[in-house]
Amino acid sequence: MSDSYTITRRNKVVRRYQRGFYDKPTVHAILDSALLAHIAYVMDGQPFCTPTGFWREGEHLYWHGSSASRMIRFQKPGVAVCVTVTHLDALVLARSGFHHSVNYRSVMAFGTAHLVEGDAEKRRAMDGFVDRFYPGRSQLLRPPSKSDFKATTFVTMEIEQASAKIRDTHVGDEEEDYALPIWAARYPVSQVIGEAEPCPRQHPDAVIPPEMGLYQSGRRLDEVLTETYQATYRSD
Repeated sequence: MSDSYTITRRNKVVRRYQRGFYDKPTVHAILDSALLAHIAYVMDGQPFCTPTGFWREGEHLYWHGSSASRMIRFQKPGVAVCVTVTHLDALVLARSGFHHSVNYRSVMAFGTAHLVEGDAEKRRAMDGFVDRFYPGRSQLLRPPSKSDFKATTFVTMEIEQASAKIRDTHVGDEEEDYALPIWAARYPVSQVIGEAEPCPRQHPDAVIPPEMGLYQSGRRLDEVLTETYQATYRSD
């Protein structure tokens, strides 16, 4: 099994090609440190792009939606989609507007989306969606009701092709512009976990499960999500 995705016209990074990566460890690391993805597809000649929670299992991506969703119904017979994920890592201020930029990690993954069929597979996906972000939590919850089950649908897509694109540099100005007395800098950006805000109707016997120990205030979200992925899929 190849450790890289095949490069084709569909997934090849053309603009700033040196920032492109096709190896699976790099692509998977960006996917596994994210919670939200954007699913792009064309429906009746109109482009759509839907944000949703997602996760990866091996070479398959999964995401969920309402059974009443038009997007979900459209994807039932199988539809070509492009799944994108982006992390904003820094704001970069240069000495010209042209060289202002951002640092980022991004992935574009291509494949054909299908609904998850069968009650057993759907239940596995329901538990998997919870456990991917909160390892083992599905076993602590009440089982999904019939209405929960009916109202929720899951979609899966095998990653046929993918590429990552990363910018991780400092200010890059024209050589002559470094002599200008203009403030230039890089501002790191990250999403950080805040203090837990318990439900105001918390049962008096409820305790914080040890699995939530990863979600400590002040920690970076992408680092936490990487660790929860590894805790759930240790053999991946």
